[in-house]
Amino acid sequence: MINRSFTKLVRLLKNKNFQLDPNVDSFYLIQLSLSKILELLRGIIKLRKVVFLGKAVVVYSNRQLVVGKSVMIGAYSLVNCTGENGIKIGSSSSIGRFSSLSVSGSISDLGKGIIIGNNVGIGDFAHIGGAGGVEIGSDTIVGHNFSVHPENHNISDLDKPIRLQGVNRKGIVVGRNCWIGAKVTLLDGCSIGEGCVVAAGSVVRGNYPDNVIIAGVPAKIIKTRS
Repeated sequence: MINRSFTKLVRLLKNKNFQLDPNVDSFYLIQLSLSKILELLRGIIKLRKVVFLGKAVVVYSNRQLVVGKSVMIGAYSLVNCTGENGIKIGSSSSIGRFSSLSVSGSISDLGKGIIIGNNVGIGDFAHIGGAGGVEIGSDTIVGHNFSVHPENHNISDLDKPIRLQGVNRKGIVVGRNCWIGAKVTLLDGCSIGEGCVVAAGSVVRGNYPDNVIIAGVPAKIIKTRS
């Protein structure tokens, strides 16, 4: 009965096609259900939004946080929405534990924003800056230690410290239905098409078409999906 009830709840909130593995222990399901209830209450009380909020999550400028249904933000994460457009997280998307989403690196020069589509799963220890703008398309899945940097320091003046030369920004776009492996870094100006696969450990710069597999440092197209 517990298994059936849990399956119905997940289908209602997140995934209509969800099917529970028959080997999952019922006691574990009770623990998981209680933890999710606590996370939901924490989100409602702390943010006044219907969002599953893990333990010790810190959110700044929560008025600039827009969330869809059944959004989950993992424990010990930092979400700083201060910027031009804040942060938008689509329905049924999740951010892993110990992650940092920060639109602006400085309050003297606000960043653009972060947009995460529907049904996006991002692993633990992600670091996503939003200074130049970041968009991650729906149905994209991302491994742990994901690193996104839509900003570069200016370095042309040899007589001036780099830290005082300001920055330039182009933004980063990831298409729908991509699979990004663990420990991938996206650099400013890169654009990844729909249906792409990015191999673990890759450092991505430049533009890539739809349905290709890229890998390496710097990343290159190694094959197409067929």
